[in-house]
Amino acid sequence: MPKKGLFVVGELNVDLIFNQINGFPQLGTEIVANDMVLTLGSSSAILAANAAAIGIPTAFCGAVGHDAYGDLVIRELQAQGVNTDFIRISEEHSTGITVVMNYEQERANVTYCGAMEALRMPDIPWEHIARFKHFHISNFFLQKGIRADITEIFQRVKAAGLTTSLDLQWDVSNRWEFDFRACLPHVDVFLPNEAEMLALAQCDNLEASIEQLAPYTNIMAIKLGQQGSLGIQGGNRFRVKAFELPDYVDSVGAGDSFNAGFLKKFLENAPLETCLKFGNLMGALNTTAAGGTTAFRCGLGIEHQIKRLLPNGC
Repeated sequence: MPKKGLFVVGELNVDLIFNQINGFPQLGTEIVANDMVLTLGSSSAILAANAAAIGIPTAFCGAVGHDAYGDLVIRELQAQGVNTDFIRISEEHSTGITVVMNYEQERANVTYCGAMEALRMPDIPWEHIARFKHFHISNFFLQKGIRADITEIFQRVKAAGLTTSLDLQWDVSNRWEFDFRACLPHVDVFLPNEAEMLALAQCDNLEASIEQLAPYTNIMAIKLGQQGSLGIQGGNRFRVKAFELPDYVDSVGAGDSFNAGFLKKFLENAPLETCLKFGNLMGALNTTAAGGTTAFRCGLGIEHQIKRLLPNGC
C-alpha cells in the first residue's frame, strides 16, 4: 500500500485576532479594536490545514476540550481536508485559545494552553505511523506532555521509515530546554526562524547560531521574515528573497504556511532552493487575509496567486 502524505502532531487552539487597534492596552484602561476575527489557530493546525489545502494528504494528532472551541477546531480542519481521526477530545481540559493583538507587522499574543498540554507520547497512534511519508511537530515548548520524550519520538518515527521535520517556535519561559544535540540528528528538516535560532544557540548573531547548530542538523530552513529564507544542507547555502504582496492584512501563521509550502516541495523531492521559494510564496499568501488559514480556503484562489507570482512555475 502506498504511503500517505503528512502526519502532524501538535497543539490545537483557536485564535481571537484583533486588528486596527487604537493604541496599546494599559492596566485600568480600555481601548477599541475596529476589526475582530475568531478562527482556527495554533501553529500545528495552521500548517496542517494549509498543507491539505495545497494538496498534501494530511492527518492530525492532538487534543481539544469537549467545548465549542474544540468543535470549531475540528470543523475547520475537516473543512480543509485534514483527517481528524487521531484528535483526542478531553473531558478534563478546555480547548486552548490565543488572543492576538495586531499592530501592522508586529503583534502581541496571550495564550491559554488548555488541552494542548495534555497530549502524551502514548496518544500518538504508533500502529498507524508507518502508513505516512512524513512526520512533523510544531510548537514544542507549549506541549509539556511530549517535551521529555521528543528525541525518542523522532527516533521511533525514523525507525518506522518516515522523513521528519520540527519547528520548535518560541519558548515563552525563555529557558530553551531542548537537547538539540540529541534530537536534531533524527530530524530531516529543522524549521526555525532567526530569533529562535539566536535564543536556542544562545548567540547574538545568526552566523554564530548556525555554527552552533549546523553540525547536528540535516537540513535547516531558516525563516527570515521580510528578508526571505535561508537553507543550509551539507555545507551548501541557499538564500531566497521574500515575496512582497500589496494586499497585506496580517502575518498570523505566515511561518506555518512557509512550513507547509516547504514540505510540499520537499515531499516532491524538489531541490532545497525550490522548497525555500515555495515556502516563501505560501508565507506571503498567508498575509493576504486575516488569520493563518483564511487565504488558503479557495483552491482556485491559491492557483491563481501562484500563477500570477510565478508564471514559469516554482
